[in-house]
Amino acid sequence: MNHPGLRIAIQGISTCFHEVAARTYFHDSIEPVECLTFHKLCESLKKKECDFAMMAIENTIAGSILPNYFLLQEFRFSIVGEIYLPIHLHLLAYPGVKLEDIKTIESHPMAIRQCFEYLHKLNGVELRESDDTAISARKVSEKKLKATAAIANELAAKKFGLEILGRRIETHKKNFTRFLVLSRASQTKEESNKASLSFEVFNEVGSLADVLTVFKTNQINLSKIQSIPVIGKPSEYSIHVDVEWIERKNYDDALQQVQKQTHNLSVLGEYKKGKIEYK
Repeated sequence: MNHPGLRIAIQGISTCFHEVAARTYFHDSIEPVECLTFHKLCESLKKKECDFAMMAIENTIAGSILPNYFLLQEFRFSIVGEIYLPIHLHLLAYPGVKLEDIKTIESHPMAIRQCFEYLHKLNGVELRESDDTAISARKVSEKKLKATAAIANELAAKKFGLEILGRRIETHKKNFTRFLVLSRASQTKEESNKASLSFEVFNEVGSLADVLTVFKTNQINLSKIQSIPVIGKPSEYSIHVDVEWIERKNYDDALQQVQKQTHNLSVLGEYKKGKIEYK
């Protein structure tokens, strides 16, 4: 998908993984709109400051980013695509600094979680959470910090002139983050073979199981299921599912049946399934 000059909202600053995901999905020719929080990213899309937004939703090591499911509920954007980005994390330090000099390691909480095994083995090092991996790298560089290292990608190391003290420090080497491409308007493409749905089920025995059986009988693969609390309604949950199909008719039939068994059913987006490619 090549769209020169598209403005894409990213969570973080230049060189962050959101920018890498955006450039990979839209083939480079984009203008990133930097947003420090996911809420600001959604506001940016809502206010038409960008054409699309790139939002991380889950990671193979750290799991689902639950607050982002609440944002999907709140802003009601349409999911028009997805991309699975291999995540390679490195420990970056100011030139000349050695590992034994490091007293603090700073990064985004998701990055810290993804490197927990490596970090757990370091003695007496304080872990500090930040808004973004690239911001942590920039801070080490600009403030010439000698006792603080950052966890970020190789792009950040090059841009901010930092040395890599530890390479590929993520706990599992097959580490991916799934990003959603969000739009103000829905775009159902012919090649769509995946959808994200949300619904609420009646508080009765087996009501969720009945819904899931509908997908099974229509040969729909359920690739993700996530429940989130309905705000203001204790003990009620909104169920988010990602479904995949080979025959579009099977999906349409399943959706029709599910509508009768649920309430507040929303199609958050229909799009082409992203590929997972090991690098």
